[in-house]
Amino acid sequence: PRSTLFPYTTLFRSKTSPNVSSQRRKSRKAYFSAPSSVKRRMMSAQLSKELAKKYQTRSIPVRNGDTVKVVRGPNKNREGKVTEVYRRRWCIHIEKLVKEKMNGQQAKIPIHPSNCQVTNLRLDKDRKALLARKKRDTNDKHKMKEMD
Repeated sequence: PRSTLFPYTTLFRSKTSPNVSSQRRKSRKAYFSAPSSVKRRMMSAQLSKELAKKYQTRSIPVRNGDTVKVVRGPNKNREGKVTEVYRRRWCIHIEKLVKEKMNGQQAKIPIHPSNCQVTNLRLDKDRKALLARKKRDTNDKHKMKEMD
């Protein structure tokens, strides 16, 4: 009889991590009041198939100088270099992705990094170290599966 009175109790699953709240209000507060260093990681874009295979990772934080392709929205399939990562506004600006304003000025079109795909990386020693770290982590996960 209890299941007929409370049909939602069987569907509810408790949260997986005790350190993170599953409350919408707290999640939104954490997201919108995140410091710039955390926003950097949140503003990641997936890698193209070739890069993902080469570096054995799915996504990476976007930065100036990367070449990205827009995969969602009205500007789909447009490609260009990232000119600005605007963390405060949660968007990136891509060169040649501008719209003409009524007064003739050109305005940059903001795109969220999750709607982009990185096609070419601007590599330096820090970026290479990051990719090496991520590659090592994925190898460790495969080793764990093999051990099971």
